Amino acid sequence: MKKLFLASMVAFFGMANAQTDAFKGAGDLKAQVGANFQKWGTGIQVSLDYGLGESFSIGAVGGYILGFKELPNVDKPSADQRFDVKARASAHLGKVIGLPNNVDIYPGLDLGLKNFGGHVGARYFFDKGFGLFTEIQFPIAKYKQNISNYEFLHNQFNVAVGASFDISK
Repeated sequence: MKKLFLASMVAFFGMANAQTDAFKGAGDLKAQVGANFQKWGTGIQVSLDYGLGESFSIGAVGGYILGFKELPNVDKPSADQRFDVKARASAHLGKVIGLPNNVDIYPGLDLGLKNFGGHVGARYFFDKGFGLFTEIQFPIAKYKQNISNYEFLHNQFNVAVGASFDISK
């Protein structure tokens, strides 16, 4: 029993030392790739965040809808209706609220091709350079008030989940 306990503790502390910080501050660089789920379609999402300060980053996020809900008597969505790209800024609260170094929560704002919006996400790194993320995104102000058909793509509440990578030097 003592050997099992000792082996468990060595493995636990070994994993803790191998973990990557979810956000390191200035110079931190994280890339994320995941699936995007929204009412009118599902697709892929990629993002990149660069740390400017102890708990602040800027970045970009892009998405492309692969599968969509077909609407009667309406043509399939065009590429520009399926695609979106946004500039974003995030506040990283993991260290501020006392979470472990490998966990981060980050709210922020987005300025994209379809709208001005917000996001709230979380990252968990369980290995050196690799982790998981989840994120919700929502429009605050749409550029067009009367949107219809496939203009709803990327212009509504959505959820993204996927892998996060620490690509800092």
